[in-house]
Amino acid sequence: MGKVIAVDGPAGAGKSTVSKIVANKLGYTYIDTGAMYRAVGLKYSETCEDLIDVVEKIDIELDDKARVFVDGQDVTAKIRTPEISKLASDVSKFGFVRKKLTELQRKMAERGSVIMDGRDIGTQVLPNADLKIFLTASLEERARRRFEELKAKEQIVNFDAIKTEIALRDKQDSEREIAPLKQADDAILIDSTHLTIDEVVAQILSLCSTH
Repeated sequence: MGKVIAVDGPAGAGKSTVSKIVANKLGYTYIDTGAMYRAVGLKYSETCEDLIDVVEKIDIELDDKARVFVDGQDVTAKIRTPEISKLASDVSKFGFVRKKLTELQRKMAERGSVIMDGRDIGTQVLPNADLKIFLTASLEERARRRFEELKAKEQIVNFDAIKTEIALRDKQDSEREIAPLKQADDAILIDSTHLTIDEVVAQILSLCSTH
């Protein structure tokens, strides 16, 4: 059985991009927990039901191509908007949401050979992970990356609005009462502000060989 790798960090740090590449190179399963919270936020926004009912009934699946399905429908593109990003942060404040998704995430990790990214993987979801990474970057750089990502998808975006939204997300994630975003005591910090994707991937692969 391969290692269990936890990657945490703020919005726009590159967790998903890097984790997908590392998973591919190692032949591991990549689990995007942020996408699961986005999926809940999307479903909640599209229904008139109470959030607790949405969480009880929702069916979330992630395939090996990093696509996200909610109740059988591919919502990969729909969950990547700034509005859904904020909703994901909002719904993650509720204990019953985190409890349900944490249970699903731990079950996914039981088989090993997994790299999982999110906000509280090393501190709450997988505290016994073999390797914990805390990936960050400056606010300016994270906003720039998100701006370029959305622009490439031909979405109408404003840099200052994205920067403000990410700063708000940082505040919400770090100050929430339940499982706030923070670096685990035994996590290794990687600041990607001045690093390329390949350089970050190389660092993580090197750490995998020594942990």
